[in-house]
Amino acid sequence: MSLLVVITENVPPRLRGRLAIWLLEIRAGVYVGNTSRKTREMIWEQVNVLAEEGNVAMAWATNTESGFDFQTYGKNRREPVDWQGLRLVSFLPVENQ
Repeated sequence: MSLLVVITENVPPRLRGRLAIWLLEIRAGVYVGNTSRKTREMIWEQVNVLAEEGNVAMAWATNTESGFDFQTYGKNRREPVDWQGLRLVSFLPVENQ
């Protein structure tokens, strides 16, 4: 079991309801819980099926140099990158509108 945090933006209510089954919503769109790897993977499958045009970040405690790992779904200016074995975040330029 490890700490899991899921942050959602612009996702359908159906996904928010599913996340609330396994995790506690501590702020709008922010879910936390203590889950197994199997449950975390099942939650991520639900994100991939139900998030539609929204975006999601999921982070969990793990035995790495940083003490955590994460993955993302959907469009966002923040993009995960691997740099010498560390997971970091790169910012994409602001799009001209």
